Amino acid sequence: MEIKRIGIIMNGVTGRMGTNQHLARSITAIIKQGGIRVNNDLTIMPDPILTGRRDYALKELAEKYGNEARGEAFKYTTDVQGALDGKYGEYEIFFDASGTLQRAGFIEQAVKAGKAIYCEKPTAVETKEAVRLAKLVDDAGLKNGVVQDKLWLPGFRKIKMLKEQGFFGKILSVKGDFGYWVFTGMDYDQPAQRPSWNYRSEDGGGMMIDMFCHWRYVIDNVFGPVKSLVAYGATDLDERRAEDGTPFKCTADDSAYAMFLLEDGTMVQFNSSWCTRVRRDDLLTVHVDGIKGSAVAGLREVKTQAAANTPKPVWNPDIPQPIDFLGGWEDVPNNIEYDNAFKIQWEMFIKHVVLDEEWNYSLMEGAKGVQLAELGMESWKERKWVDVPELG
Repeated sequence: MEIKRIGIIMNGVTGRMGTNQHLARSITAIIKQGGIRVNNDLTIMPDPILTGRRDYALKELAEKYGNEARGEAFKYTTDVQGALDGKYGEYEIFFDASGTLQRAGFIEQAVKAGKAIYCEKPTAVETKEAVRLAKLVDDAGLKNGVVQDKLWLPGFRKIKMLKEQGFFGKILSVKGDFGYWVFTGMDYDQPAQRPSWNYRSEDGGGMMIDMFCHWRYVIDNVFGPVKSLVAYGATDLDERRAEDGTPFKCTADDSAYAMFLLEDGTMVQFNSSWCTRVRRDDLLTVHVDGIKGSAVAGLREVKTQAAANTPKPVWNPDIPQPIDFLGGWEDVPNNIEYDNAFKIQWEMFIKHVVLDEEWNYSLMEGAKGVQLAELGMESWKERKWVDVPELG
């Protein structure tokens, strides 16, 4: 069997998402499983080099995950340009998980080096810039992609399965509820669990630019194209504490509420907040109502209620509710083993680069998410419905 090496420059993986989802649970996991087995004659084996600004952090990650994956440390360097130029070996893919405002510069460097490009979302904070980067890469003839991980979450896969099987019939509405309480760091023994830049708009933070990028690809791929939207955002908490212990003024929206009208008339609503205390099945729940049945999905589990099993309540606030509404739902079984969503997309992108397999998650698709976020902010500012035009 041929084991084909694929070199990957992993930039900015010292951050929370870069370390946990991309380095640990994706690339390291792929190496530990013996690579990507294509067939009996070919296996693709990733070989990463870690790049970033903090030498000590890169060294720690390279040693920890390299030894875990293959018994020796991964390569690492703070010299991103040198890695792109081949100074430390041959690498075909450039992956970026740095800050949003730094992404354009790294993508431009990778384009000049002729690398396939894969990056975290959002690709920019403005649609014009996101489209420019997508066209820059496309015009250079380079394979490219953006992370759209939620499409491979078990919950959304089950919803898509139910839809394709006709369980819902005509879908009438979708209601999404996302978020949890992110501590401010201002209270004793309650440190913040997310990076402080997320709450400063000048650093690329904000709920709309963060989560509307997710909602765009989820809605487009699971339910249908978005026609128009109306949105409202809020900065609920005025002050938080940064990583160095310094209090700072919050300038970004930490809650966002939106209604998305799809081209087929379906209404999709999403509430997103870092200032909510969870009393639902999961950190993200999506309720789908159809004529023939309904479903409620969390990140992994889905419960359904068919038309024939729907109770007939009567409004009477003078007596205790006689119906156990939560008890009238059935679990969708886990008939397959669900792998990590980020890892699944990584394997797909690697096979796209090496084998030219089909790939639909380009930087231009990522630009659509930035567009939805920017239109959401426009709707919020101008207090009106706005249409979602096609991106040229």
